[in-house]
Order: sequence, then structure tokens, then C-alpha cells
Amino acid sequence: MNAAALTPADQPVKQRIFAFALMCLGFFMATLDIQIVASSLKDIGGGLSASQDELSWVQTSYLIAEILVIPMSGWLSKVFSTRWLFVASAVGFTITSMLCGLAWDINSMILFRGLQGALGAAMIPTVFTTAFVLFPGKQRVIASTTIGALASLAPAIGPVIGGWITSQWSWHWLFYLNLVPGLVVAILVPKFVHIDEPNLALLKKGDYLGIALMSGFLGCLEYVLEEGPRKNWFGDDVIVTCTWISAICAFLFLVRAFTAKDPVVDLRALAVRNFAIGCLLSFVTGIGIFVSVFLTPLFLSRVREFDSLQIGIALLSVGVFQLMSLCAYAYISRLVDMRWCLLFGIVCFGVGCYFYVPLTNDWGWQQLLLPQALRGIGQQFLVPPVVTMALGSLPQSRLKSASGLFNLMRNLGGAIGIAVSATMLNDRLNFHYERLSESVTTGNPQTEAFLTRQFAHWGSAAGDALSATSASLANLHALVMREALVLTFSDTFFVLAMCFGIGAISVIFARPIGAPPPSPDAH
Repeated sequence: MNAAALTPADQPVKQRIFAFALMCLGFFMATLDIQIVASSLKDIGGGLSASQDELSWVQTSYLIAEILVIPMSGWLSKVFSTRWLFVASAVGFTITSMLCGLAWDINSMILFRGLQGALGAAMIPTVFTTAFVLFPGKQRVIASTTIGALASLAPAIGPVIGGWITSQWSWHWLFYLNLVPGLVVAILVPKFVHIDEPNLALLKKGDYLGIALMSGFLGCLEYVLEEGPRKNWFGDDVIVTCTWISAICAFLFLVRAFTAKDPVVDLRALAVRNFAIGCLLSFVTGIGIFVSVFLTPLFLSRVREFDSLQIGIALLSVGVFQLMSLCAYAYISRLVDMRWCLLFGIVCFGVGCYFYVPLTNDWGWQQLLLPQALRGIGQQFLVPPVVTMALGSLPQSRLKSASGLFNLMRNLGGAIGIAVSATMLNDRLNFHYERLSESVTTGNPQTEAFLTRQFAHWGSAAGDALSATSASLANLHALVMREALVLTFSDTFFVLAMCFGIGAISVIFARPIGAPPPSPDAH
């Protein structure tokens, strides 16, 4: 019998495992690239002569493009088949990765990063669908554990790998790194992955209006979230315009999604309780993973003035503890209800974020070890049960469309979380600076002692009283600003920890995590 004619369940176990491993490799590349440049943006900016605002679009363009394509992946896989969609995505991702490494200015980099995000996005949700099609029963727990580990490990170790590569070679190799695995995936997937067949007839009755409305909604929303903190939110005309476009498109998209016969995204799947709770937890998980990866390197860069490699080393413990807890999770998840694993993961992650609250200006990898260890353990016990809860509650006929929605929620959580965090960093910094400044007065003995020491130092170095006075006041300002910044990061981590309280409450309402229903009656 031809391999292509075999159903997934009829294929040899080794072939199914190898096919799944190939797709996981592509999935890991696409997920890793979201954060691999996080600790190296300063180096990229120096190489391309880019300003800070321009540089932010290296990340923004990738995220906007990715967030547009992920929800459409279910429909695209029905049209072109999972195999050929994955191959096209891997080839496009590999080519655009090379172009990113060859970028000659910031504009070309932004364009190529956008294309990289768009072309690589389909590799993310298709892996989730494939795991539930290839593997039956208890094997799905192992598959979802693997995907969950990769999904949370990639953002955690992205800055680590990125910092090391940039330090050892150059930022160009952040992108050249994808070439060999990308080619391997593109060459081998057509031979070993046989999930479904293409149905090009679906192109004639595609929900193109829904796609247009969804693109307007998500694209403008992502732009508002990314640029809002830098442009004073609704004080900027472009932000206001994009907000209106996003709101109108969102309303029309929701109407379309619930009235169209075959909508591009299956929002009706949210009527299934465990899938809806799984999407909520995916949103919370996205907030936790992406915001913690955003805040920690920023703290180490702005407060400690660490370089890319130092930041990477400081963040390494998250990935290490996640990998160390992998075997423990695989064993425990077979003995207890997975909801207990899920609750344990949420609590660990939330407590880990809360342990950042006593932050001081001298925190390095030693002080970060315990909170990051809890985060790593929490990620391992949190993400796989969420995947199993959400997608395991649906019949196979609904997996493709629902997988796009599930993955979209994680990315949306990250985007909204980062936007709120960036706004908090700005507003709370001003608040703490003003409060601290009230105590830093000329009558304060500590202030007087500090200025005296600074004046003596700069007087001997500068040689005149005016320069020494200016330098002393500048150092006092820098000191107050640093402490205000530390307090601001502490506030932001506290709010991040509180988000996991919502996640913990939602687990109470979840049904036992088990196999999907035998028929698509859950409509």
C-alpha cells in the first residue's frame, strides 16, 4: 500500500514519531525566532544604524505578520493539506531568514522580518493539530508534553541563544542559524508526513470577507498594542485611527464568524467548556511567558547594564529547570488528574513572578535563580495540560480551525501583556521618581552626604567647582532614576503574578482532561 494512502493511524509508529519530530523542529524554529533577537536588538541597531523606535519594528513586524496568519492556518491546511502547507511555510521561513541576515538597512530588515513571521507562522498551529491526529489515547499526553515543552522553552532560551551567538559571531547568525534545519524540514516533510489531502476546491468558497475583517482587526490591534506605549496611546492620530479600524473590524468579524457557514476561524468551538478555559489559560500563559522574557532582559540591560551574553547567562536557569522537570511531569501526569498538574504549574509560575517583587538594583543571576527556577518548573507543568485540555476536548473535524484560535490566544496574551507592561514602566516610573524626589532634598542628611562625596570626587577630576556641581547633581539624578526604575519593575512583576490568580480560579471550572468526544456533536 502506498504511504500516502495510509491513514495516520495505519502508518508505522516509527514513521509517525519521525514525522512528528520533523514538524516539531520547524515549530521550534518559528517559535524561537520570536525572542531570539530580544537580547541582541542593540547590536542589530548598531549594525543597521537604526533608532530605538525603528528598532522596535524588528519585533513588531514579525509579531503582526505572525498573528495574522496563525488563525488562517486551519483553513489553509484544508486547502493545501498539512504536509504541503508546512513545507511551503518551512521554505518561506528559511529564505526570509537568510534575507534577514543579509539586510542592508533597517527598512529591509523590517520587511524581511514581516515576511519571515508571515511565512513561518503556519508551522506553529499545524503541529498541535498533527499531534492529535497522529497519536491516539495516552500517546497524546506525550505528544502534547513535547509540544508544550518546546512552546514554552523557545521563548525562555531565545534570548540566551541570541546573546551567545551575537557575542561569539555577530547578529547576522541569529538568522543564518535557521538555514540548515529549515532545509532539512523542507526536504523530509513531504516524504514522511501524510495527514490529509489537499482540497483546492475550497479556494472557490473561502471566507475571504472573514479573512479581510480578521486581518484588519488583528493587524491594527497589534499595531496599537506595540506602538501605543511609545506614542502616548490616544494622543497620537494614527493610534486613534487604528483603534477605530480594529474595533469596527472586530465587531463585523464576530458577526461573520457566527453567521457564516464555513468561517475562517471556528469561534463556535468556544462553546466547549474545556476548550474555552484552555484558550483563557493559553492567553494567561502568553502573558506570563512573553512578559517575563520582555521584562527580565530589560531590567538587566537598563539597571545592571549587562551585555547580550550576560543577559543570556542570567536567563539560562529558566530553560534548565524546565528541562529538569520534564521527566517529573511525564511521570506525575500519568498518576494524577492533569488538572492538578495544571494548577501546580500555574501556582509555581505565579509564585515565581511574585518572588521578583523584592527586586533591588544589584540582582544578577544568583538572585534570579529561585524565581526563574519556579517559572521554568511552572512552564513545564502548565503548558502541556493546557494543550491537552483545549484540543483534546474537540473532535478531529474541528481541530484545524480551533488550533489556530488556541495559538492566537497565546500570542495575543503576549502582545497585550507587553503593551500593558511597557505602559506601566512609563507611568509607574514617573510616579516613583516623583515620590523619591520628594525625599531627596538639600536638607536631607543622606542627600547632603552623597553630594559632598560626589563633589569631592568630581572636584579632583574636573578641576573646577561648576563642573563638579553639575556632575554631582547628574549622578544624584541617575541614582534616583535607577531606584525608581527598580520599583517600577517590581510593580510590574506583582501585576504579572496576579494574572495567574485568574488562571488558577478558572481551573476549578474545568472538566476532567481526557479524550475528545467520539463524534462532532459538540457543535
